[in-house]
Amino acid sequence: MDALIVHDKGHGRIETRRHLVSQRVDWMSGSRRYPDEPRFKGLTTIAMIETRIETADEIKVERRCYISSRILSAEAFAQAARAHWAIENGLHWVLDVQFKEDQSRLRRGHGATNMAMVRHLALNLIRAIPGKLSIKARRKLATWDTQYLMAALQAR
Repeated sequence: MDALIVHDKGHGRIETRRHLVSQRVDWMSGSRRYPDEPRFKGLTTIAMIETRIETADEIKVERRCYISSRILSAEAFAQAARAHWAIENGLHWVLDVQFKEDQSRLRRGHGATNMAMVRHLALNLIRAIPGKLSIKARRKLATWDTQYLMAALQAR
């Protein structure tokens, strides 16, 4: 088992992330315990991140488990996990700031999922427009100028 511990301090908290990686996966590929139990073809790595966040008020511990078909060291796994969450957090930030997604009150049925898809589509269309304008400026321009909007809808 390979391990890596990373400490971060900032935003009023101390965060400790422990990355554990194991290539001992033979126990996962045995006979199925129940019908249609998934088999993980090509599985080579099992990993876990244990995050401990200390703030003035509380200490919170969270564990996330991962599987991979790539042989990873603890360092490579830590980099991959951080890169994934950086992209994920960046997308959520744009959706919240530009589209005010967190203020949406859609809670019933498929409304929230449907609107999330519409927001992602709109964001992708806006990002596909060539030029150096910000996302905010492109959105405004698309509402003011019908030709610009049509160009955005046809951009690839």
